Parts: sequence; structure tokens; C-alpha cells
Amino acid sequence: MSKQIIKTDKAPAPIGPYNQAIKANGMVYLSGQVAFDPATGELLTSDLKTETHRVMQNLAAVLEEAHITFEHVVKTTIFLSDMAHFAEVNEVYGSYFKGDYPARETVAVKTLPRNVNVEISMIAVVDL
Repeated sequence: MSKQIIKTDKAPAPIGPYNQAIKANGMVYLSGQVAFDPATGELLTSDLKTETHRVMQNLAAVLEEAHITFEHVVKTTIFLSDMAHFAEVNEVYGSYFKGDYPARETVAVKTLPRNVNVEISMIAVVDL
């Protein structure tokens, strides 16, 4: 098996012992992203739409570093601090896809890193 670490300065650096993404055997596994602005290091949680856009922008940067796009994503997991955020997060999330949506689950959890409201991870294929 060949394994390649995907790392970009256009997305936040990991806050623990993990990588932004790993490419292996034609797949790219993206670690969960939260709303850190990679340029400032600030956590953008002033409102849920801004927070979700930042999460998706961070994921887009990691995908770009792997030379793929949201069109290559086959599976996502959305973690929410409260299921009451579902509709608002769903609206922003959906705007990043062109209608060919990946498989997905959305779960509410007790807490997320740094007490954010949303974290999203993805799995993508390299070749479509």
C-alpha cells in the first residue's frame, strides 16, 4: 500500500497527532475540519453560517492540495453540537456541491474540539 500525507498551509494545522488528509490506494481520507481561519489562527464561530463556510473552505483547501474537488467526495460525516443546527449547516454544506451529493451521516455530539458547533470529515476518490 502506498500512503501519502496531504498537508497545506491553506487549511488549519492539526491540533493533535493526525494529518489533514491521507491519500492511499486511490482514496483521500480528510480529517475533520473546524472553523479555524488558517491565515489568522482565529476560530470563526460568531454565527453558524460563517462557521460552516469556513469549515467547507478548509476542506476545499485540503482537497485542492490532493488535486481533487468536492466532485470527488463520496462520503462525509457532519458532527453538530446541537441537532437544531441541522437546517442551517445543511444549507451551507449543500451549496458546495453541484447536486451530485455524497453519502453522508449527520450526528449530534456532546462537545466538539474548542467547543465549536460543526466539524466535517470527508472521504474522496482520486479517479472518477
